[in-house]
Amino acid sequence: MNRTPESSLCLYDDPDMAGWERGAFKAEAQNIARKLEDTPPNAMTPAIFSQEAMEILCPCEVQVVAHDRDWLEDKCMNAFITLARSSCDPPIMLELSYCGGAEDDKPVVIVGKGTTFDCGGLCLQRGGDMSECRADMAGAAVIVATLKALAMLKVPINVNALIPLYENMPGGMAIKPGDVVTGLCGKNIRVTDTSKEARVILTDPLTFSSNYKPCLVINVATLTAGVRTALGTSSTGVFTTSDVVWNELSRAGAETGDRVWRLPLWKHFTSNIKSYDSVDVDNVGNGRGGDPCVGAAFLREFAPPIDFLHLDITGTGMLASDPSHPYLREGYMTGRPTRTLVQFLYQMACPMDKSDDGR
Repeated sequence: MNRTPESSLCLYDDPDMAGWERGAFKAEAQNIARKLEDTPPNAMTPAIFSQEAMEILCPCEVQVVAHDRDWLEDKCMNAFITLARSSCDPPIMLELSYCGGAEDDKPVVIVGKGTTFDCGGLCLQRGGDMSECRADMAGAAVIVATLKALAMLKVPINVNALIPLYENMPGGMAIKPGDVVTGLCGKNIRVTDTSKEARVILTDPLTFSSNYKPCLVINVATLTAGVRTALGTSSTGVFTTSDVVWNELSRAGAETGDRVWRLPLWKHFTSNIKSYDSVDVDNVGNGRGGDPCVGAAFLREFAPPIDFLHLDITGTGMLASDPSHPYLREGYMTGRPTRTLVQFLYQMACPMDKSDDGR
């Protein structure tokens, strides 16, 4: 077989061993995300992903709890349960907790899309594009990798994460275009397009995140193909309600080299999904174009009324295809933007520390 020998790296002629170790932890975390994303979907079901997360995080003293369907029903997460019922593999809500800060510090909550395979449900995607959808859980993979890096770096911050794990499949139990589900917050949601199921799935964990009394809610998801059309693989599409959060995230992206780009979160897009008499929101809306912005506006409707940050990583978080990133092999998953998210949370936790150069 044509195998590339594994190389070893070490710091040469430079006293900054601490910076080297920080960079090594971030690189290791990104590789963890890449491995999770590239695993075939039959070997990365919701149950297997949960087990992998435990093996990666529990040795670092990150708490991992996998909640089953009974827990979801008890918490009235009907939107999640309904859209995940078409698969033979039952859905799981993965709850992660990293406690690096003081006990009374408000946590950051990260919600991530954990679609271990997405064929579009009854609104089937094109067959040639489906293989890449083994990485439709890239948001979940990035979160697991980020918490691993935070624990290894001992970053003084509290982070909770919620990851809905499921498959979006066709079948007799699959949700139909035009069906209406009721989210945890009580809003009625019409599912016009079942291939845009993730934004509906994420509504329940976003609503539930308010129980942690967070200072910031972050959503990470391969949400729309439109962001790849707009930005390619150059940068992650960012939507946020806070200029301060944007400035810190932009700085983090510049330091890691894995950049981000802010897109509008205007009321114009909110009106597209809410201008209906029969339901509270529609998962597609009645406008034309701007799907990444519409998707972000949809998610914001269910987030707590605090600072909100959404990362649409469809362009950056799936297959590598850009020669400007020579450290990523073409045709394999990228694990992006793990290093940028780690750097951003580090900056939040240590705002006065200017020593980290983002390596």
